Amino acid sequence: MLEDGLSYPVRGDWVGRVVIGGVLGLLSVLVIPTFLVLGYLVRVLERTVAGGEEPPEFDDWGDLLAKGVVATLIAFAYSVVPVVLYGVVVTVIAGIGSGVGGDVGALIGATGALLALAFLPVLALIYYAVPAALTAYAARGEASAAFDVDLLRPTLFSVEYLVAVLSPILVALGVFVVSIVLLVTVVGAVLVPFVQFYGQVAVFRMFGAAFAAQTDGVDAGREGVGDAATV
Repeated sequence: MLEDGLSYPVRGDWVGRVVIGGVLGLLSVLVIPTFLVLGYLVRVLERTVAGGEEPPEFDDWGDLLAKGVVATLIAFAYSVVPVVLYGVVVTVIAGIGSGVGGDVGALIGATGALLALAFLPVLALIYYAVPAALTAYAARGEASAAFDVDLLRPTLFSVEYLVAVLSPILVALGVFVVSIVLLVTVVGAVLVPFVQFYGQVAVFRMFGAAFAAQTDGVDAGREGVGDAATV
């Protein structure tokens, strides 16, 4: 899976794609280019789940923008909403502990502190779930698919997906090392967004491949994917 992911971004006529992706990365401060890149990555998921072996092209920019916005909202729902709710619960428990006072208050406060320490596992679960949710959206072409438990379950509990989630850590480490080396010179620093785009495409290829390995998930989304892959 790692080898397939790393070779995927440079298949076919790859130079133009990487140049466009890198330029959009350079312009990410303008926000809209960020949505365009994310939309492209969603299209990578579509193409992968549909069985395509080469990355999609940058075209139909309106479609890319729309997909990027929806994907951002999905990631927001999975990430920010649970974090906010978690923070509210911890704050309320800590407040009750302070108000009650005494041994009972101390016990309640300690419970709140333990919940705060449990925040890292919550972040880990979010990191684990978001790629599957985005792939489900890409497979079906519907935002609701990102929250379809029956569609997500086979992927989330598969070994292939676990490997797909862990492998990007190695890719990210490699991209980080290369980026540090490039940052030594001004010319090299300009190349960093291009390297990062390559890493993103490779990672999303692995996410899509893990999802596609689960027959139920692919069959459920095949009708929507077939059209998306031809975009």
